[in-house]
Amino acid sequence: MATINPHINFNGNAEEAFLFYKSVFGGEFATVVRFKELASAEFPIAEKEANKIMHIALPIGKSVLMANDVPEIMGRTNENENRSKIVISAESKEEADKIFNGLSAGGQIEMPISDSPWGTYFGMFRDKYGIEWMVDFDARNKN
Repeated sequence: MATINPHINFNGNAEEAFLFYKSVFGGEFATVVRFKELASAEFPIAEKEANKIMHIALPIGKSVLMANDVPEIMGRTNENENRSKIVISAESKEEADKIFNGLSAGGQIEMPISDSPWGTYFGMFRDKYGIEWMVDFDARNKN
């Protein structure tokens, strides 16, 4: 079965955001590649872009959260877009609370985590980096 792995674009703070995400989810980065590692005569990298993240990956359960910094020459990423959210399906209410409280710290809660009208334990927020998340626990799917 295919796996869906979210990928996020940042405006120069991917490393900071992913250190924060790692503090909530735990684990270790599977990959960290900086732009300077790809620099060549054919692909010159500006000094101010050299240490920015070209690719970072954090395994979370069976999925991988990935990201990069968008080089300034490509323009800024719209940090207020709302076309997508990252959904986390927790294994327990306790895990849902831990993830929700950890990731929403310093962010903006759109829907506090609580029992939802559709029968799950659910919450939604935008983290301090502008990324939108949904945390869900469905006891009906747990045996």
